Amino acid sequence: MSVRRVMRAAGAALLVGASAPPTLVGASAPPPGNVIRVTGISGDTVLSLVESSGGGLVPVDVLARLLGGSLDSTGAGRWRLTLYGSVLDLEHGSPFAGYNGFPLPLSEATRVVDGRPHTSLQLFSDVIPRFGIGILWDKSRSELRLFQAIARRAGPAAGKDVPGTVVITNASGPPAVKPVDVPAKPPANVPASASANASANASANASANASASGKSLTRRYKVVVDAGHGGVDPGNPGAVVAGRRVGEAQITLAMSLKIERELKQRGIDVYMTRRTDTLIALGDRGRIANGQKADLFISIHTNAANPAWKNGSEVRGFETYFLSEARTEDERRVAAMENDVVRFESNVETTKGDPLSFIMNDIAQNEHLRESSDLAATIQGGLARMHPGPNRGVKQAGLSVLMRSYMPAVLVEVGFGSNPAETAWMASAAGQQSTADAIADAVFEYLLHYERRMRSPQ
Repeated sequence: MSVRRVMRAAGAALLVGASAPPTLVGASAPPPGNVIRVTGISGDTVLSLVESSGGGLVPVDVLARLLGGSLDSTGAGRWRLTLYGSVLDLEHGSPFAGYNGFPLPLSEATRVVDGRPHTSLQLFSDVIPRFGIGILWDKSRSELRLFQAIARRAGPAAGKDVPGTVVITNASGPPAVKPVDVPAKPPANVPASASANASANASANASANASASGKSLTRRYKVVVDAGHGGVDPGNPGAVVAGRRVGEAQITLAMSLKIERELKQRGIDVYMTRRTDTLIALGDRGRIANGQKADLFISIHTNAANPAWKNGSEVRGFETYFLSEARTEDERRVAAMENDVVRFESNVETTKGDPLSFIMNDIAQNEHLRESSDLAATIQGGLARMHPGPNRGVKQAGLSVLMRSYMPAVLVEVGFGSNPAETAWMASAAGQQSTADAIADAVFEYLLHYERRMRSPQ
């Protein structure tokens, strides 16, 4: 039975006032209490939220109707939401929305409440507004707005089914994500993602297109890719995904190997600090890059929530660091966390008290400070175009892994391992591949800009 029939039978029971018609309100004030305003195809309607730990659940069928879309059942506990050509698949018990084969993490799982499918408000307040289809969220007014002129241009609400829907299993617990192929030409508003097979072809095509358009580097560059932690140092323990714990060292190695492949496909040489589950001392990672005469050093890590944060397991997002004095408490926290690996190292080298050596090292680091900042900003911008979590910005801290790297060097926190949904995304082939593509593209873009800057004085 389709959800549309259920909706017609039940009417507007979930709108404010269980048996009352939709509540029309003035547009001048935010709605009171645990409700939101929806400015949709039929004017303003106030809609009750179901209280939850993730910020509130909303009835998907009602919101689909108010925004001019549709919701259809695709099987037991599965639904397909269509809004102006954008199609998302939801499943009972899963904290993901499937979008063109790409798993988008939600702040909490979709579930049935009083016979209706409910999903996280975050899907409508954070995810869908990124699609550019004319649906926006005004947090200050708790208002979801439909701009009908933009929506009509975006495409018909009754869009075609999108092939390559993500498959999510183990609905009663943390999800296991099965990557699948996506269409060869996804819509422009779809985050860059693909299965392991499709992504290799896409990357090769992207490199060929860049060369054909005249975007090529004047020489071969070398990048050292550093997979954080390893061996006796697992990094942050991570979350349980599909019945097993996925730690930082596992994710960083798998993702770094994909970054290596994507950089090579763009004509950039790569050296890996590690290819197996082994510990490399913090002081040695920078020295490895120096010994390789590398042009760039990129260290890959996953973040962990501050134990003092409220609802720390729900924190998501990505950030990129370069070496400088930490300015905030959170930057100091990340530096302390990433520098803690020294406790696993049996022979930690201490800095000699040689004033000349200290001065020369300081000069070498300062020479690359601006370039490191530019590289961090370029990588952060690349991740922002595809990452499902919030952009936490470019940051700076005294990270030991960067201190001995005498070249532009950054540390990328690709997501929060303390968040189960984000861990599942980082552990999935699609999540790792899209991240590798974004970082490789950003490195290529940075090097192009670097060459232009070097040529400009001439």
